[in-house]
Amino acid sequence: MKAIQIEEFGGPEVMKHGDLPDPEAADGMVVVDVARCGVNFADTHATRNDYLAEQSLPMIPGGEISGTTPDGTRVAALLGGGGYAQKVAVPEAWLAPVPEGVSDDQAAGLVLQGLTAWALVKLCAKVEKGETVVVEAAAGGTGTLSVQLAKRAGARVIGLASTEDKRALVERLGADATVDSRSQDLKQDLLAANDGKPVDVVLHMSGDGFEDELRSLAPFGRIVVFGNASRTPGEVATNGLLQHSTAVVGFWLVHLIATRRDLATQAIGELLGAVASGELEVVIGGVYPLSDAPKAHEELIERRSTGKLLLDPSA
Repeated sequence: MKAIQIEEFGGPEVMKHGDLPDPEAADGMVVVDVARCGVNFADTHATRNDYLAEQSLPMIPGGEISGTTPDGTRVAALLGGGGYAQKVAVPEAWLAPVPEGVSDDQAAGLVLQGLTAWALVKLCAKVEKGETVVVEAAAGGTGTLSVQLAKRAGARVIGLASTEDKRALVERLGADATVDSRSQDLKQDLLAANDGKPVDVVLHMSGDGFEDELRSLAPFGRIVVFGNASRTPGEVATNGLLQHSTAVVGFWLVHLIATRRDLATQAIGELLGAVASGELEVVIGGVYPLSDAPKAHEELIERRSTGKLLLDPSA
């Protein structure tokens, strides 16, 4: 099979496209013919070995796929790795059937980032009707889904994005207001976008603007940290949390999968159903040949992409 493998840690340049042996299915495993591989910002951390989990070499990146089982069943799956390939062995219990009306692109674009968005809105932030939610990177894969899920929860949504085109996309998806993520006074711009009032929730993934966002929170507001794109971790003064009755919550999808797989499976089914019914839109920003995985990573790192980026292993 064709696959992307890395034998040394680094940026997009370390990903090599070539031939590797087909995977074999151990007991309880199924070999899936991959139709699409999802590309996630966490993958750019994995290739550098600078994220939350220690990586080992050699490695095939990729944490989500859509494809077909040997009996012809269309499925999607979250993975511990190995998705950037034409075939991957997946534990049977991890496979989610893809319903009629959901394409391979939509399925691969939904599983990891859709589950992340669902967990941020419902499990971590516990968004309530009438609250104001700020979504960072709102034009990205997780952001576009978070905007829609927050609106479905009855929230007022403010999307952060760096260009007019991206902000227009976010507004089309239902955001009530948008703010330039490159703002020199993010706190004031967020307050202005919320009619002068502090906000209730911030979904934070960039590593930038953390202090301004934290100071924008209303009493009992919470900022949920689910990424660190800038690779610059922030620090929190606990006295400030006490003074303002605010909370900082961390979220790593691995813990949901490891400790509440039943809940994750239920959520994935709900999300796929919402896509099938047309209630939820998966924004696809581009489909790249598998050999162009380095280019897809460059687009993410340079923040030039919108929506979900995918790889096509057949190309």
